[in-house]
Amino acid sequence: MTKYEKQIYEIVNKLAGHLTADQIFTELKKIYPSVSLATIYNNLNKLCEAGLIRKVLIEGSPDRYDRIAKHDHLVCTKCGRLTDICFEDLTASLKEQLGSSFFAYDLKVFYICPECRDLSAAGNAMQHVYR
Repeated sequence: MTKYEKQIYEIVNKLAGHLTADQIFTELKKIYPSVSLATIYNNLNKLCEAGLIRKVLIEGSPDRYDRIAKHDHLVCTKCGRLTDICFEDLTASLKEQLGSSFFAYDLKVFYICPECRDLSAAGNAMQHVYR
């Protein structure tokens, strides 16, 4: 593992949140000021291909990178917040339904987070007052 791969791996696994390549670039520049964004993308791709980290794809959002420990995600359709959650493991059920094994599954549940619901409720209450 190169020095960049090692540091990127550590950044993805130690920092909270689901970081974009730009956010990882910002963090890595603190350690290696001359690193380029192309180096970040190349090493992120290598780490993903090696199965050491995973890419989280959400339409309309930049790719984010995450640790590989089994977990699922909640995605707020208002603010885009991505939150880890652990649902019941669906592996056995999926194998039974598919009739064979599979490589992996990635469960994302789209919803409106509590903060956005609160903001929406507050906004609706204010509209009602001023009508």
